[in-house]
Amino acid sequence: MSAPLLRLEEVGMRFSGLQAVDALDFSVDAGKVVGLIGPNGAGKTTVFNMITGVYRPTAGRILWQGRDITGAPPYRVAALGIYRTFQTIRLFSGMTVLENVQAGLHLQTRQQWWQGLLGTPAQRREEVSQVAQVRALLERLELAHCADENATSLSYGLQRRVELARALIASPRLLILDEPAAGLNDQESLELNRTILSIRDGGVTVLLVEHDMNVVMNVTDHIVCINFGRKIAEGTPEQIRNDPKVIEAYLGQDDDDDDWNDESVAGAAASERRAPI
Repeated sequence: MSAPLLRLEEVGMRFSGLQAVDALDFSVDAGKVVGLIGPNGAGKTTVFNMITGVYRPTAGRILWQGRDITGAPPYRVAALGIYRTFQTIRLFSGMTVLENVQAGLHLQTRQQWWQGLLGTPAQRREEVSQVAQVRALLERLELAHCADENATSLSYGLQRRVELARALIASPRLLILDEPAAGLNDQESLELNRTILSIRDGGVTVLLVEHDMNVVMNVTDHIVCINFGRKIAEGTPEQIRNDPKVIEAYLGQDDDDDDWNDESVAGAAASERRAPI
């Protein structure tokens, strides 16, 4: 049996007196969409930061295809094919959609810095090739119509899609999405569902943190739920939806931060009964 693409073994993160993540253990198999869920403050973004090298775990190991990458710096993690998006949109202002997405190819460039300054034939050929590659991806993500517009002038939903395109252009093996549905309306969330499933079907593994349970239940193959930094449940969307520990963790939140309630669970179930995405 082959090793999972990504494995966390008893991973912990302690900030002074705060145990943000405690003995967390789960795997991400290639070709799957895995959801990491939990109430606010559960430690989800801290987990992402450890995987991508922003934080070095204070305990445990992170394995990539069986190889220990615990504490590897972000640039080395990216070189392995692990890319992420963030909760807040981080587009370059004053640059077009095409230019923002092309920036995601910086690790793939074969030219030296001086060739870019001199505009050598090799540099120009690579530029033409990159632009064609970007335009093809924009077409796939239905962004071709705004390729030459200022990225930060677009609607919030389109900006989210541009950020996703910038991560995809680097040909990741594992794409880590941190709340990609944040700020999206219902129609944009449905479009996001289709996009995530298309990404998976294209051979990219996805690890997803998301508070919108309709999105989580519709796109994930497997879900890990954490609370106070510890794993409390793991399984299929159906298993997680009916797990008493998960329901208790979400219902124990403040009333104004209710990600998991009867209405959201019913909505997720109704979404699954609608026409396939």
